Amino acid sequence: MEIKKNPKVDVQNKRVLLLEIGLALSLLVVIGAFLYTPREYQIEQIEQVAAVVEEEITEITRQDQKPPEPPKRTEITVITDILNIVTNDEKIETSVDFAEFAEDVEIIQQVAVEEEVIEEDQPFVKVEQMPSFQGGDLMTFRNWVMQKVKYPQIAQENNITGRVLLMFVIERDGSLTNIQVLQTPDSSLSDEAIRVLKSSPKWTPGKQRNQAVRVKYTLPIDFRIQN
Repeated sequence: MEIKKNPKVDVQNKRVLLLEIGLALSLLVVIGAFLYTPREYQIEQIEQVAAVVEEEITEITRQDQKPPEPPKRTEITVITDILNIVTNDEKIETSVDFAEFAEDVEIIQQVAVEEEVIEEDQPFVKVEQMPSFQGGDLMTFRNWVMQKVKYPQIAQENNITGRVLLMFVIERDGSLTNIQVLQTPDSSLSDEAIRVLKSSPKWTPGKQRNQAVRVKYTLPIDFRIQN
């Protein structure tokens, strides 16, 4: 049996092909329209750009510089002194009046420098010439104190021993003052030590720059019970 083609199907296939060809031609026409630019429009556009460039050109004018001012004339006055040249054979007499300089002469008088007076109330710890006690030093005074000290009865009964540390000042007249207790195991021992120091005879005062000054001392006194 022979199969017959349907004429409607054949026509439908050709319609699709023709539609594709039509779309392709339309696309080419559109692309050609975009690419094509009229010559008159190009010339007009070029003229407009040229006009803009001409407007942007700024005319540069050269400024004429002023000629430099001529230098000012300076008048120089030459002063000439007349010098008299004297030969070696001629004598030149000069006279100087020293009375004119009498007023400017400064008279220097010798002023005797008085020796500095030391008026400090603060006692010294060390001076050029330390105080002396009966021809000796602090150890001589300590031995004298140990001979004069009497052991307090109440301290012996309570078996109180130890060291008493005292501080005092030798005045300008050699007297012993300002007794202070720095350390003591018991007041009975320090009271006895103070009693002895108050009975001290005068010292030979210390000196600084040949002037009597106050000198401060620290003295330890040991209290021990001997069996």
